[in-house]
Amino acid sequence: MTAGTGQAAVRRLRPAMGTWVAIAASADTTSSAQAAVEAAFAAVLEVERRMHPQRAGSDLARINSAELHTPIEIHVSTWELLQLAKRLNALTAGVFDPCLPCRPGRLTDLEIGPEPWVMCRSPVALDFGGIAKGYAIDRATDALLARGCAAGLVNAGGDLRVFGDRTEAILLRRSDGTHQPLELQEAALAVSDMDAHRSPPEHQGYYVRAGSAPIRRHAAVLAKDAATADALTKVVLLCAEDRADQVLRELGGESI
Repeated sequence: MTAGTGQAAVRRLRPAMGTWVAIAASADTTSSAQAAVEAAFAAVLEVERRMHPQRAGSDLARINSAELHTPIEIHVSTWELLQLAKRLNALTAGVFDPCLPCRPGRLTDLEIGPEPWVMCRSPVALDFGGIAKGYAIDRATDALLARGCAAGLVNAGGDLRVFGDRTEAILLRRSDGTHQPLELQEAALAVSDMDAHRSPPEHQGYYVRAGSAPIRRHAAVLAKDAATADALTKVVLLCAEDRADQVLRELGGESI
């Protein structure tokens, strides 16, 4: 692990998003790096608060309990992630769908406005458990950059993004139990493992429809941002290989 010289480095580890989140930053002074890391953790917690599927007052809880055919205002962050989900839903011909099968509504039953509002045409159980973590990593990265950090890392349960003059060496566990060494710089990595036991139970997150099954049990994707990488792992898990490859090309991801 290397970072730019002549910079003060700070690293902190805290629980969030149902996992442990590590944030590291390099800035001109220690106090600047510390303030940036605090802002980054605040950004993660804000995403968690707005996108928890069961927490009272969260955007997802409000959508899931909304009166049908009545627009409700949502935060721009939720609106942005819904836009990404809609794009992936279209690219995968409906395979990627963050609406759980316990209710009849699908993502296509949600009308997303040109401004941050949404309207349900059918009852939905929207769950961002498979993509919100990557989005939170990106918002934390934005907070570090906005406060002048020259380099940094945000790692949430093994999904991570590295930026600036920093290289992060990792060992990526493969589905066969072996490990692949990787060096990340100005990139994001997300991993999804259907057999993992550490996922918080309130987040379903893998969007498998009744009667279907994932095509693969493990996926790892590199992309320019963590939200895209996180979402594309679900595409690799659930889509036929030719479709998954097409979506990866469309969004600039790489399956590894």
